[in-house]
Amino acid sequence: MSSTDRALNLHIHTLYSEHHGWLHGWLNRKLGNTSDAADLAHDTFVRLMTRQSTSMGAEPRALLTHIAKGLVIDRWRRQDVERAYLESIAHLPEPEVPSPETRWLILETLYRIDAMLREMPARTRQAFLLSQIDGLTYAQVAEQLGVSLVTVKRYMRDAFLACLSVA
Repeated sequence: MSSTDRALNLHIHTLYSEHHGWLHGWLNRKLGNTSDAADLAHDTFVRLMTRQSTSMGAEPRALLTHIAKGLVIDRWRRQDVERAYLESIAHLPEPEVPSPETRWLILETLYRIDAMLREMPARTRQAFLLSQIDGLTYAQVAEQLGVSLVTVKRYMRDAFLACLSVA
């Protein structure tokens, strides 16, 4: 291990020692659950260790809070997706309910789709959903969005490329 790696490890260890308790408490107040707070505090430091830049700036708590807020938002989004999925299968008769393994695979796929849709530009996402979910033709999408047919085709191309990147 190089001296630079040792110094970085010592720096992370010091940050963890000095700020983990505070971060866990902050997350616990935000989430109201000590177990989830512990998980996200851990994930925050893991994210910090995997950053390209090792600079923490003058206010390490500001950086830790920024990372933790993103993780909290990600957790809430995942919970929203899971809740919607569970509501959609709640009416199924027992023999048709997916197994826990299948449910996990479906949820992981839904999380990836949700992330892909969030990363799309708003107009591309809107055109894609109007076409694929609402069943509108490209001409109808163009009319509804007030854009040309060529623009809708460009949006759809970009959306389908995004879909391929998820696979």
